[in-house]
Amino acid sequence: MSATREPSPQPAERVGGAPRKPEHKDDGPSFGQLFHAWLESHRASLLDSLRRLGRQPIGSFFTCLVMAIALSLPMGLSLLLTNVERLAGSWQRAAQISLYLQLDAGEQDGQRLRDEIAALPDVAEAEWISRERALAEFQQDSGLGQALKELPENPLPGVILVTPATLDKAGLEALRTRLADMPQVQQAQLDLVWVERLGAILTLGDRFIFGLTVLLVLALLLVIGNTIRLHIENRRNEIEVIKLVGGTDGYVRRPFLYMGALYGVGAGLLSWLVLAYGLHWLNDAVIRLAGLYGSDFALTGVPMGDGLSLLLGAVFLGYIGAWLAVARHLSELAPR
Repeated sequence: MSATREPSPQPAERVGGAPRKPEHKDDGPSFGQLFHAWLESHRASLLDSLRRLGRQPIGSFFTCLVMAIALSLPMGLSLLLTNVERLAGSWQRAAQISLYLQLDAGEQDGQRLRDEIAALPDVAEAEWISRERALAEFQQDSGLGQALKELPENPLPGVILVTPATLDKAGLEALRTRLADMPQVQQAQLDLVWVERLGAILTLGDRFIFGLTVLLVLALLLVIGNTIRLHIENRRNEIEVIKLVGGTDGYVRRPFLYMGALYGVGAGLLSWLVLAYGLHWLNDAVIRLAGLYGSDFALTGVPMGDGLSLLLGAVFLGYIGAWLAVARHLSELAPR
């Protein structure tokens, strides 16, 4: 009869020993490690782009200068149009509505009606001109002061000059009709022909600036795209090796995107400087011309908000131009 084999005893735990830790599988790098690696990759790409631009300072400067000139033209015209709108007060004054009151309307009636009109939402300003003031101004401007003194009574009515808040033709006509129906108003006069001409001039200026901006933006994209294409061609062998060892499209694209954004930063700063200097240089002649007409009009510089918008727009255009250039040529850079 064969003996039955007893099961081998398990190794006893050592008295006072630390308990065994359960084995864990490797879960891979943590989020913090991945984020640090992502930041390090972007930092390396940015520094590499800066070094490559620094090796060609003259070429990089002229590329930024061409972009800056293209950016300065539409922004400069827009700033000049804004300054022209300030000339001689405001454009709304050219569309004033003249309210001629009845001859029996007194000083208190005119001031009360002026206050009522000024409170309307479509009115920017209302000015009361009494009959006596109207007669005095007419005597001074017409040169018929002595003849007018022979009249038995003042033939001129009181006038309220209404400055509208907008230059919309339909809104102006509706406002004129509303004012004409007010009590003690004999006639409401509005030069709609001049309003139409003024609106056409402003619309033409806005459309011209918009069209010029579109053309120059396309030119900027072509300039930055061609510049990035040259950088891609210079690094073709390097990129093919990177893709051969498993480099992703995003890794290949990143340095060129930073390069386009850096071109945009340089162009934006140069454009801001050109505009500031150009307006300052032009302002001397404008001040002398305005002084001959007894005006203190002067050009304003580049507002901080417009300057920052110009800089951000330049960076965005540089980034988009680089993205388009790399996207077009990335498929051609497959390893052979």
